[in-house]
Amino acid sequence: MRRRPSTPRAWRTARRALGGLRFRWSAVDRPISVDGYRERARRALPDMVWSYVDHGAEDEATLRGNREAFARYRLESRVLRGQPPESLETTVAGRTVSLPVLLAPTGLTGLAHWSGELGAARGAEGAGTLSVLSTSSTWTIEEVAAGTEQDHVFQLYPFADAGGVRGGSAELLSRAARAGFGACFVTVDVPVLGNRETERLRGMGAPPTITPGRALDAARHGRWTYRYLRHQRVSLRNLVPEGGSVAAVESVARMAGLMNPRLGWDDVAWMRDHWDGPFYVKGILHPDDADLAIRLGADGVVVSNHGGRQLDQARASLDALPAVAAAVGSRGEVLLDGGVRRGADVVKALCLGATAVCIGRPFLYGLAVDGEDGVRSVLEIFREEIYRTLTLMGVSTLAQLGPQWLAPADGAVSPFPLLAADAADPLPRR
Repeated sequence: MRRRPSTPRAWRTARRALGGLRFRWSAVDRPISVDGYRERARRALPDMVWSYVDHGAEDEATLRGNREAFARYRLESRVLRGQPPESLETTVAGRTVSLPVLLAPTGLTGLAHWSGELGAARGAEGAGTLSVLSTSSTWTIEEVAAGTEQDHVFQLYPFADAGGVRGGSAELLSRAARAGFGACFVTVDVPVLGNRETERLRGMGAPPTITPGRALDAARHGRWTYRYLRHQRVSLRNLVPEGGSVAAVESVARMAGLMNPRLGWDDVAWMRDHWDGPFYVKGILHPDDADLAIRLGADGVVVSNHGGRQLDQARASLDALPAVAAAVGSRGEVLLDGGVRRGADVVKALCLGATAVCIGRPFLYGLAVDGEDGVRSVLEIFREEIYRTLTLMGVSTLAQLGPQWLAPADGAVSPFPLLAADAADPLPRR
């Protein structure tokens, strides 16, 4: 009769078999991709707020198109290069950033997390890059400047007050300059607010509409609701000084009244003349507009369709990028936002002429999940993915990137020239 193994022996055997493994209550401590952060952000936010963060205008064709544009390209690769990238640094607005990814300006960021734009800027600093502060922020220009160590970028909505667009813009530009913001992005694709139907259907109209079901949904998201009630970072603090729901409704109504459909290029020229620092025009999709912006003195342009939140059926940002980059040439920098979710997306944009990209929704997902630390984590995910992608492609510097590294996803003959052979024969002599 066989003897049953003793408990100590069985335990030793189990330890040898399982000793190298790690045990946790859940599979991962934090998400490992932007999509992972998106899933957690969806669970963290009430449905009303999620509609604001994640949805777009009308049929959301442009919102989808931004992602689909990246899927139309594949990346070339060269093997046995032996030179992984030593640095992902690039220069934007005269500042060196540790990776070619900035945080795009997003309005009412405090809806995602009470730390809002301040938390986002601190997360960007922690990752060695820049944040672009929206005029429609839930922390004032001065609060963000005082709470950060670096000079970030200010984004201007050229609002028109009683003194016209120049009077309304002059005050904001002056405040940003006094606070120490070194560069300015002026957004020109919001003459009126886009028709964001999903937001309206889910209660995020002007004013927001609360139903018993929406109140219950907020109660189910107790952590978000507690922070909302405690911090009240939901109003446009650059327009009204107070927080809370009343101020939020007042500030959004005021912003809508300040929109200026008569904005023209002469106004942009005036803003350029009244900003002493790097100046960018954001919302460019046509090469002729890019040329005009540079000729008026802009240091660069941002190829953007406002994340699919303004003109539905507009071109995808990536589709517009090559022609805009060609129009700008060496006269200025070209940034891109819209649809960037992976490090490979960043690489594709750089291949098509971008200096760097700006991300909006991805950092909002991180912010919603874990505040400042979540923003930094999302940026580190991009860093790791960019580095890995370049290494697998056989690219050692960002300067090597160009359209020759792209191929059509459908397998058609590439319209771009083939990769040039190395100047030096890589084979060793025998």
